[in-house]
Amino acid sequence: MVLLGQHMYDNYAEAIDEAVVCVMSRADVHKFLLSDPRIAIRITTILGERLIEMERRLSDTVFKSVPQRIAATLCTLAGQQRRPFGSRHAVVALTHEQLAALVGTSRETATKTLNELADRGMVRLARGKITILDPDGITAEAGD
Repeated sequence: MVLLGQHMYDNYAEAIDEAVVCVMSRADVHKFLLSDPRIAIRITTILGERLIEMERRLSDTVFKSVPQRIAATLCTLAGQQRRPFGSRHAVVALTHEQLAALVGTSRETATKTLNELADRGMVRLARGKITILDPDGITAEAGD
């Protein structure tokens, strides 16, 4: 990100699976971008996808209620998750505090909203996990 003119601020990443990390200088990145158009196209595509996602999140923050934002975020994350072997339901591995940070609310409000969704049979809550029991209901709740 820094090599492409974006700032990292206090961001970090943690690998869930085994990973190989390569460190490249700005000159190396420029060389690769100029040497193979496929690399430049792929990076442009990724940056475009990130821009679309940021615009969606900004729009959601401005125009949706907290319960709608939580439901929309659960839909998005459930779509990105692999289902556990033998499970019919998507599982989102987040704490209430992490989910609250993603949607721009307090942990207390996120917990209240998740408990309401659980009472309605849409999700099952466990420590650090949210199981989506009713994907159609969550999608409807998201207001998309």
